[in-house]
Amino acid sequence: MREHLPPIIIVGGGLAGVFCALKMAPTPVAIFAPTPIGYSGSSFWAQGGIAAAVEEGDTPENHANDTVAAGGGIVDRDIALTMAREARARIEDLAAMGTPFDRSALGGFAPSQEAAHSRRRIVRVKGDVAGRAIMDILAKEVARTPSIHIVEGYSAQEIVMRDGRAVGVHARDNDGMIHETPCAALILATGGIGHLYRVTTNPLEARGIGVAMAARAGALIADAEFVQFHPTAIDIDADPAPLATEALRGEGATIVDRNGRRFLLDIDPNGELAPRDIVARGVFASIKAGDGAFLDARSAIGAEFSARFPTVYGSCMSAGIDPSRELIPIAPAAHYHMGGVWTDARGRTSLDGLWAVGEVASTGVHGANRLASNSLLEAIVFGARVAEDVRATPFASIEWRPQADRIEPIPRDRDFAVIEELRDLMSANVGVIRNGPSLAVAVKSIRRMMSWTSDIEARNMLTTALFVAATALERRESRGAHFRSDFPQADVTLARRSLNTLDAVLRVADEVEA
Repeated sequence: MREHLPPIIIVGGGLAGVFCALKMAPTPVAIFAPTPIGYSGSSFWAQGGIAAAVEEGDTPENHANDTVAAGGGIVDRDIALTMAREARARIEDLAAMGTPFDRSALGGFAPSQEAAHSRRRIVRVKGDVAGRAIMDILAKEVARTPSIHIVEGYSAQEIVMRDGRAVGVHARDNDGMIHETPCAALILATGGIGHLYRVTTNPLEARGIGVAMAARAGALIADAEFVQFHPTAIDIDADPAPLATEALRGEGATIVDRNGRRFLLDIDPNGELAPRDIVARGVFASIKAGDGAFLDARSAIGAEFSARFPTVYGSCMSAGIDPSRELIPIAPAAHYHMGGVWTDARGRTSLDGLWAVGEVASTGVHGANRLASNSLLEAIVFGARVAEDVRATPFASIEWRPQADRIEPIPRDRDFAVIEELRDLMSANVGVIRNGPSLAVAVKSIRRMMSWTSDIEARNMLTTALFVAATALERRESRGAHFRSDFPQADVTLARRSLNTLDAVLRVADEVEA
């Protein structure tokens, strides 16, 4: 199979990877994806939409300012402004492909409001099905694009390096066979890390594999400590937890405790529309105090719920909850990783031959706390940027002979047990509210678990988890989504991004063990 693949490989079949491949056309490219295109990654599950200044009176500068304000003081302002300025064009690209964005009576976009945005700028599809609709359209577009070669059922596990350059990738197929495939350019679009946590809105493949692959190859990892917890995951013991989109709050739904009190108003004057980190901590604290937390859309949405928010409605009804007449139980859930593989404005990592795009990348646009609906935007803006950069890059041929395909040992019960223990540990010790002793326990435990398994996927998950825990331990302050109860204030001297290698976080772990 590998003899017939194009020399450019994209790992990941979500929005970032697929949009990048389409923008690469007619340059040949292969996409490695563990699940079918259109259903791969978190993009399919995205509800809210794409943020862009499309409303009259709004500007990219306003959008960038909101992005910077939400990001806890460490957003790269130039990157944020660049993204905001390119937003409208990329949305128009999707519209031209057939994405049925919600429109006004006059035919223009009909954006909605979400938390921490100063204007209505969330371009949606039928209320809460943006991700599904976009990926359906892109899957059809890929199917009629001859330059894109799809390799489904392949999970990348390791980057092949030669003379400091990424020259190939190891991927495991559904039968456990490991294939070593050479490439001239490797683009990571592997998504997020949500399934490192017990409660998450992310699909199963969001395990942080791309971060670990890049780190083990020697790449810089940025801002790993910043994990965003969505405050309104529907609390019905599902894995992943279904999401109650933030657009519900933008349309007037409130958050109350079991006594009907809007407790968030005690924390922030913006209440339900405060930044996500503030809302998530408030919801977490109410649940921990025994008062519970619920989304109340009965007055704001009521009988229109099924028509305006069909995805959320279906999730609730499947659990026996009628959201038009009943409160929706909610809880914070790991949702988005602001950190990832460090890249520049073109998506280039610190390693030659390796690019990263989407949630696996850390461009500096999100800072310590992602602004709502900037994630899909980042995927398409930087997907196009990476495509342009890769197409313009001359590649020198590197002669090497791939190893023969081999069978990877089947994961054992112990390997699965390690993963389950890791997820519990991350939720308990590296979650919404953190502290030094708990983080130190997490670092020591993850380091110990690394010796318990030889399964490559489990070890990749542990590697990324170690980055999150160790950098959270090192950041002795609270900033954005990273909240330390033992250091509850921001430290002006730490108003900078974190940059680490695998060797650096292993040294932190060794110091904790000492």
